[in-house]
Amino acid sequence: MTSKVVVVGAGVVGAACAFHAASAGMDVTVVDRGPVGAGTTSRGEGNILLSDKEPGPELDLARLSRTLWDEAGEELGPDTFELESKGGLVVASGAEGLEALREFAARQEAAGVRTEPVDRVRDLEPHLAPGIPGGVHYPQDAQVQPVLAAAALLRAAVRRGAHFRTGEVTGEVTGAVTGRDGRITGVRTAVGDVLPADAVVNAAGTWGGEVGRRLGAPVEVLPRRGFVLVTEPLPPMVRHKVYSADYVANVASSDAGLETSCVVEGTRGGTILIGASRERVGFDRAMNTAVVARLAAQACALFPFLRGVHLIRAYRGFRPYCPDHLPVVGPDPRVPGVVHACGHEGAGIGLAPATGALVTAHLLGRPWRGADPAAHTALLPDRFLTPGGAPE
Repeated sequence: MTSKVVVVGAGVVGAACAFHAASAGMDVTVVDRGPVGAGTTSRGEGNILLSDKEPGPELDLARLSRTLWDEAGEELGPDTFELESKGGLVVASGAEGLEALREFAARQEAAGVRTEPVDRVRDLEPHLAPGIPGGVHYPQDAQVQPVLAAAALLRAAVRRGAHFRTGEVTGEVTGAVTGRDGRITGVRTAVGDVLPADAVVNAAGTWGGEVGRRLGAPVEVLPRRGFVLVTEPLPPMVRHKVYSADYVANVASSDAGLETSCVVEGTRGGTILIGASRERVGFDRAMNTAVVARLAAQACALFPFLRGVHLIRAYRGFRPYCPDHLPVVGPDPRVPGVVHACGHEGAGIGLAPATGALVTAHLLGRPWRGADPAAHTALLPDRFLTPGGAPE
């Protein structure tokens, strides 16, 4: 009998889960209270990065995901979601920072990442400020247009037989239906109907904690607000994703206060994206002009030509993060049939294909598309549970 799977969330992670599960022959239904990619997916820069990840569980997932993004581009067409293998350039502001950056890169290279130390960074990026002592080039870093990527994966899932329902009422999951043994048999929606399910995938992004609670399997997924600035369209001026070395430290930080580190990259449409900020303010959507000014100043220091360029907008969103900065991917022991796929923070777009493959492997009980559950136990939700099964 074909397994029935309900995926909660139509962002890029949910879309990837639906794509892989449908590819494996499962009967998939994707539900979301909003449009495709309307949450965190629409607020990101589309990064597919290896350069910012320490060797360990997240980098392992990122390396698999990088391969699967290329495979998706071959199948769906790279122009469908603007897949660009542009590479990343991480730069240091001083000699001490450069030494630390290259030590970090050496550890990554030992873990399978391609790295290329660069002394003359302006050979790669002619418009960088003078005086930068060096950096590291990461040729595997890439970028997609995230909403297009989510939509393309969902369309491919639908071609494989998946179903999709959206809307504030029909797509809102309010609770789980379980059998006498406690196993999931379906989910309830806001209109009171029940969608039958042998498994439910919690791919609700920043709302993954709330959806987990409604399913009887809460996980600690919290919002971390960030701003991105967008310039007017320009001729090609920035060739890679360029960021300062302190960006890596900010990604790994658990501080609640505001942190900013300079990230600059161009898009296919000619605009330049400027980030990145992180702060824990709950779901406060207020515009903070001080953050915008700080990001703009850091970008202009890195690329002086930006001083004469107009900003056309600034947008903000919420990264779904877990306290240990690793996503939660895998079955929840408290409610058999619940599988989590959330908490990716700012790496969800890059990690989406491997997350979808790993979720499918858990559902199948065997490896799928290079994802082996036995190799990714550090991502399981068990790590947050006490011996009695309660969250720590």
